[in-house]
Amino acid sequence: MIGKLTGLVDSVAADHVILDVGGVGYEVFCPARVLGHLPKTGERTSLVIEMLVREDMIRLFGFSSVAERGWFRQLCTVQGVGAKVALAVLGVMSANDLAAAIALQDKDTLTRVPGVGKRLAERLVTELKAVAPPLDAPGAIIGGGTAVAPSRDPAAADAISALVNLGYGEPQARAAVASARAEAGEDAPTASLIRLSLKELAR
Repeated sequence: MIGKLTGLVDSVAADHVILDVGGVGYEVFCPARVLGHLPKTGERTSLVIEMLVREDMIRLFGFSSVAERGWFRQLCTVQGVGAKVALAVLGVMSANDLAAAIALQDKDTLTRVPGVGKRLAERLVTELKAVAPPLDAPGAIIGGGTAVAPSRDPAAADAISALVNLGYGEPQARAAVASARAEAGEDAPTASLIRLSLKELAR
């Protein structure tokens, strides 16, 4: 199985790139966001690869990060979502934005993706959220080096819980949210804290 390809950009089409790896041109289908950030023709780039093998074809999908590929895999587990729709979602939303939308059950954001209507958006947030338990407020968060009771900062508590439910360790989540809170200010809502925290965790 192919997990990563590094080579020269040969040509870029509407939905794929031809990547020249040692003289062999690999056709790699990518989200629009990935295609839009590729270097110029002839320059070197690396893509994280998901390889789909079927009886009648072998197809490669390319992503800018392991997290992005992980969301592609998760999206494809949802009924009615194939590779085309999954690429469309990741073409509009970054892995961090998608994680935040799922954590917050934000169906409206998902409906902005071409081909994703209200029913499919509902299915996406329901089925992907089912991978993790519902939001539960943790006992405390750390901010400025001191413990803060969730009752005094419910938005931060919900943000930590959302990150834990997405698979991050609680100490990691607390540190990221503390950093996000310091950056965003005391009045920042949960959604903003999650987005900033995900950016911090992606560094």
